[in-house]
Amino acid sequence: MHLRKLMIGALPLALSVPAPLLATPATSFECPDAIPAEGLQVIHAKPGWIPYVASPMYLHAAAPMAGPPEMKGDLADFKETRSKGTWSYTYSLDGAFPEGKWLQCTYGEHNQVTLSRQLPDDTQECKFTYSKGTKAGQHQIQIQCK
Repeated sequence: MHLRKLMIGALPLALSVPAPLLATPATSFECPDAIPAEGLQVIHAKPGWIPYVASPMYLHAAAPMAGPPEMKGDLADFKETRSKGTWSYTYSLDGAFPEGKWLQCTYGEHNQVTLSRQLPDDTQECKFTYSKGTKAGQHQIQIQCK
């Protein structure tokens, strides 16, 4: 009987705890959909050759990295889930990241170009949910980190 009173008495206290203290809110990140053709340049072309960029490069992939892009710190440990029309990858980001946690967005069907930004140090997990885009090799990617 005493345990029941204790549990019932604690219920209003448990219900009054603000939601942010119960769960860490997710933060959304968004990779640019494309790198415009005007933003791409070919320099140091061989003499006599004229470079021309015909179209933008579309977003193809995104993932967290250990360290800045030049370190090429791709993370290999993730959980994959698939459903009709979408697929997702969830990365755990706990542990040591002495060079920081980074988000990498890749463009072109073979990830020829990357854009990267540093993530907050307290980021513990990121989920990347993909669906096909309207252009060849393009993907729509929703990024939720907490």
